[in-house]
Amino acid sequence: MAATPPAYPAEVEQLSSNKMFGGRNLRLRHQSATLGCPMTFSVYLPPSPASNVPVLYWLSGLTCTDENFIIKAGAQRAAAAHGIALVAPDTSPRGLNIEGESDSYDFGVGAGFYLNATNEKWKNWRMYDYVVKELPKVLNEHFVLLNTKQASIFGHSMGGHGALTIYLKNTNKYKSVSAFAPIVNPINCPWGQKAFSNYLGSSKSDWEEYDATCLIKKNNKVSTPILIDQGEDDKFLAEQLLPYNFEEACKAAGVPLVLRMQPGYDHSYFFIATFIDDHIAHHAQFLKSA
Repeated sequence: MAATPPAYPAEVEQLSSNKMFGGRNLRLRHQSATLGCPMTFSVYLPPSPASNVPVLYWLSGLTCTDENFIIKAGAQRAAAAHGIALVAPDTSPRGLNIEGESDSYDFGVGAGFYLNATNEKWKNWRMYDYVVKELPKVLNEHFVLLNTKQASIFGHSMGGHGALTIYLKNTNKYKSVSAFAPIVNPINCPWGQKAFSNYLGSSKSDWEEYDATCLIKKNNKVSTPILIDQGEDDKFLAEQLLPYNFEEACKAAGVPLVLRMQPGYDHSYFFIATFIDDHIAHHAQFLKSA
């Protein structure tokens, strides 16, 4: 039976609704108290029972909106088969007109890095709190069929960084994590150094709180395998992504990691679409186990 779009209170505006694999793609907008601006997010509701549907959050990469994953990744077929809802937020606040917010692709708009900025100028860039706290609350209030306590998280590039760090800081909130071509050691790459120095200031200890390679050294109690797919032809591999640093840290901490280096694949959604079913199956085994 196809999922029926719920009716929303005035605080959440439905922008679009499209049936897909018996379920429903919804695009929604609400006023975010955390970020101080309207935010859009996309949800795929699978054809499923009327309640207790597990949630799989997707965090996108630099320059993306909530739509890239929903349109390009081809994730809905597997989500429908496993009875899992997909939730994809935007990647930053928008429309605040902060000086410099759109000067470059890798900082500001479309580049929230899933942290809580401490620099006063960028005080609205609190994507960590938005993803971890506010968005689940919005889902609870407006989607009675979703079980946000049965949740997992994954993402791509900057979003892979976000998924890994959010999971490692909140293993009590998420059942599992995976990533495509994640920025796993941002304190040691140009993207991360630019973002962290502007959002967080000069304190390297503050930077380490949003670095998966640093966090894994502090959190060696992770027993659920972490799945990462990385294209070997990714032009950002050597300078920005640094997967072997994370692999080494996981080995030292005894944390189970499945790092799959994929020959011939790049950084694009063609790569993501190729392996997306594997990732959803990975999360399904943990989302459905309890």
